[in-house]
Amino acid sequence: MGPAELAQFIAAGLKSGAIYALMALGFTIIYASTGIINFAQGEFYMLGGMFAVFAFLTLGFPVPAAAVFAVVATVVVGVIFEALAIRPRENAEPLVLIIITVGGAMVIQTLARQAFGPNELALPAFTGGGSVHIFGALIERQTLWIWGLTAVAVLALWYLYSRTRLGLAMRACAVNREAAELMGIDTSLIVMVSFALAAALGALAGLAVTPLTQTAYHVGAGIGLKGFAAAILGGLGNPLAAVAGGLVLGLAESLSVAFLSSEFKDVTSLLLLLAVLFLRPQGLFSRSKREKV
Repeated sequence: MGPAELAQFIAAGLKSGAIYALMALGFTIIYASTGIINFAQGEFYMLGGMFAVFAFLTLGFPVPAAAVFAVVATVVVGVIFEALAIRPRENAEPLVLIIITVGGAMVIQTLARQAFGPNELALPAFTGGGSVHIFGALIERQTLWIWGLTAVAVLALWYLYSRTRLGLAMRACAVNREAAELMGIDTSLIVMVSFALAAALGALAGLAVTPLTQTAYHVGAGIGLKGFAAAILGGLGNPLAAVAGGLVLGLAESLSVAFLSSEFKDVTSLLLLLAVLFLRPQGLFSRSKREKV
């Protein structure tokens, strides 16, 4: 295998890894504020692509406006989902809330099939023109958009968490929700904002990748599992670790295709995840937490 071919596989891995990172961030944000795994995160990804195609084909929006519409509409769905499904049972056991998210994912998927149909739908690339050469690899322009949007999302979250009062409140809830309530923080508001952010991240991933892969009502489950795996791999609850986990997972899958076979792509990610769970349960990039008694 030559350097150019290896660079091509690395670029493909980073493309997948960026999508996994956005999904993992969605899982991490909600886990930090609620302590639960939101298995409806994959449906936010699906809705991002679906809403963008709907706005472009049916409403006649240009692609940039369709992208904004998709993110806003998915955020609205995320907020409604939190208000109707999570908030009424916010004091329930985590397992109950996780089951609720699974049921919610099924409901969203069914409604999307009825609203948008069963067929795969396509969206034009954000910018025209041919692929570009970077370090010998041939990169689609849409891939550059995926990398750029992921970088912007990560920087925006860093600013939110480290430079704003809302971000500090979200960090306080992540450390200890009961203590945050005693300090006067509206934890219900924090949970709603967390679902809105997670929905926006999922929609961003979905609409960014749709020009390359198309979309359909059933695409959320598979990418949701990859995002969950990336979050576990990096360290659930740590946003930067989730991003790193997504990139590592994407590269591992792509390099397994390069050196083994495409049949080993999913097997490699599964084996990597199992190894981390057995050897370093807190994730590759998170420190273990110890409590003094």
